[in-house]
Amino acid sequence: MLLGGGLRKGHLTEITGQSSSGKTQVCLYSASHVAARHMGVVLYLDTSNSFSPSRIAHIVDELPISLIKEPKDMRLKRVMSSIVCESVFDVFALFEVLDQLEASMNDKVNSGGNKICLLIIDSVSSLLAPIIGGKNSQGRSMMISVAMILKKLADKHNLSVLVTNHTVGGNGAPKPALGESWKAVPHVRLMISRDHGSNMYTATVLKHTLLASGRHMKFVVP
Repeated sequence: MLLGGGLRKGHLTEITGQSSSGKTQVCLYSASHVAARHMGVVLYLDTSNSFSPSRIAHIVDELPISLIKEPKDMRLKRVMSSIVCESVFDVFALFEVLDQLEASMNDKVNSGGNKICLLIIDSVSSLLAPIIGGKNSQGRSMMISVAMILKKLADKHNLSVLVTNHTVGGNGAPKPALGESWKAVPHVRLMISRDHGSNMYTATVLKHTLLASGRHMKFVVP
């Protein structure tokens, strides 16, 4: 696969792309596969009411029978119970959720409970873009605080963090939003695009700790 092993623990991965490019589909697929493979709990922070239980059900239904040997209805029930979705509509709510997550993960470490292994924020840019416009230095400080918390959670608790980001028009091709300050935050940055009028998508590596930029692959979302 493109990433040579999927989402890495301890890393923050960003999926960027234009509207309807497939960013949410990647998030839903990632959540479904992690939950279905008994890898742990997924915390899905939904900022725009894009989380779709019916889409999760379809993805789980399409998984190969040989992958997880259990009846489909039992598998779906287990998967849905392993994906915790919370609506987060502003940066203050995000700070609150992340603070609660840090506290709960510390408790899980001490008690040996079921840990969250994947944190998804779809989309982080919808929370951060409104506060960093113009010369708002406080907004940019909050953005950096979010980045530091996410990377601390990933590193300290060995979980994968997946966020989505929209694109903005530049001099030429669209580029990821949130500016230069955010550019250094993700360990891995992928650009997703969709072939017009089809279910064929292209993922391109913009940044990776181990892979060369520009590497790409095509994939189909049923």
